[in-house]
Amino acid sequence: MQLNVAALVTAFAFFAIVGAEDPYRFFTWNVTYGDIYPLGVRQQGILINGQFPGPDIHSVTNDNLIINVFNSLDQPFLISWNGIQQRRNSYMDGVAGTTCPIPPGKNYTYILQVKDQIGSFYYFPSLDFHKAAGGFGGIRILSRPRIPVPFPDPAGDYTVLIGDWYKTNHTKLKALLDGGRKLPNPDGILINGRGPNNGVPLNVEQGKTYRLRISNVGLQNSLNFRIQGHKMKLVEVEGTHTLQSTYSSLDVHVGQSYSVLVTADQPAQDYYIVVSSRFTSTILTTTTILKYSNSAGPVSGPPPGGPTIQIDWSLNQARSIRTNLTASGPRPNPQGSYHYGMVNTSRTIILSSSAGQIRGKQRYGINSVSYVPADTPLKLADFFNIGGVFRIGSISPNPPGGGLFLDTPVMGADFRSFVEIVFNNPENIIQSYHLDGYSFFVVGMDGGQWSSASRKGYNLHDAIARCTVQVYPKSWSAIYVPLDNVGMWNLRSEFWARQYLGQQFYLRVYTNSNSLRDEFPIPKNARLCGRAAGRHTRPL
Repeated sequence: MQLNVAALVTAFAFFAIVGAEDPYRFFTWNVTYGDIYPLGVRQQGILINGQFPGPDIHSVTNDNLIINVFNSLDQPFLISWNGIQQRRNSYMDGVAGTTCPIPPGKNYTYILQVKDQIGSFYYFPSLDFHKAAGGFGGIRILSRPRIPVPFPDPAGDYTVLIGDWYKTNHTKLKALLDGGRKLPNPDGILINGRGPNNGVPLNVEQGKTYRLRISNVGLQNSLNFRIQGHKMKLVEVEGTHTLQSTYSSLDVHVGQSYSVLVTADQPAQDYYIVVSSRFTSTILTTTTILKYSNSAGPVSGPPPGGPTIQIDWSLNQARSIRTNLTASGPRPNPQGSYHYGMVNTSRTIILSSSAGQIRGKQRYGINSVSYVPADTPLKLADFFNIGGVFRIGSISPNPPGGGLFLDTPVMGADFRSFVEIVFNNPENIIQSYHLDGYSFFVVGMDGGQWSSASRKGYNLHDAIARCTVQVYPKSWSAIYVPLDNVGMWNLRSEFWARQYLGQQFYLRVYTNSNSLRDEFPIPKNARLCGRAAGRHTRPL
């Protein structure tokens, strides 16, 4: 069913509650298969409006985004919005636990508001292993004109999507996982959908400064980003203005996004832009070109080398990334006016990854529970009071020990509580975790096992606020989260094979209030599937 613009504006008039002055931006996307050649061989890619990667979303703080997605694939499809917080509206999160898939040949209209947000994010396909075929793109949210930004307007603004990639079709990768096997190592690294010697240059003019919004949209590898002969000034991380530290190279872990300023202050020629894998036995590298408009010649010399397996180097860099307390955020008040370090946490949740076999097949989990998708989105089952879909408390808030087991884990949490979450990583690989619906404060990370004494080293002054955090091998990371967003929210590994094989759960942030100030009602256009099929949504 296709809705016209007038019908959409009428149907979604509830956004007037948020503010009648907030503008609407309309998008129509057609999702198709198409031939792509990112690593020099023909593959079946997922295109949006014929593009790989998909089109950027450009918006401004508080904009309402109306995105009508037509699924022209032969499989159900969903898009999720990495870092867009979906205030009071987890129905639109676009993951299987909250949103019914779009059937082949059908469409669905996402209704989002980038409420009180700025910064650099991305979208991606969340079902099955579609992410290994494309369907992702950048999201940028600019500050409203009256809100000052802590750096001059750049001469240009580039989206740079980086990630590891397989030559194998996504359906075959999924079949390997369904068969209980692990994936092989990726075949290469892409920069904006292009592999080695096939990139599109980033064009610059000598003396001018440019913003690069770098997102790791890959499947498992942490990546290092650098530009030959140039420094990068970090200015924003997933919606937070940062202290403007300068780096010669930057680690970008899976699911993370960074904004850097690069000044074209070198002699006019071409320079390598390099992306290489981190913490891997075989280093994968891809380059493209930073091209000066008055370039005197091609790149010279080898591409600059970067860090490879140095964990301490990356850990120290991560600790150096802190919030700019003097900068405004999406609102006029300074970001530092909310002193998270002076608020007592009401609860500590300790999460530990698990890996093992169940019934002879490879599985992953958190706190010994390996997630199995339900037959009905958990958010719909919660709204319609459908029993037997999930159980609150089906995952322990502390590692229980023992082997992996299958369940549909949901952890309960109270609205407006302030919680500490500790990610323990007992494994020899780096990990990356994302929490939908929230931005959290990364207060600490270190090697070894976390204990209550670890709190003595927390940054309670200017920790960075973001939505994805890495956990180094045999290490821990700790975050503080103000649970101010009612809904059913996915907490997952950003290693996509691990997420697919169970390393995720849902956090149910609950209030018994029926106020629209706390949560929007189920959207009138919500698809109803599974045991919720045939029921009726209440009027908006």
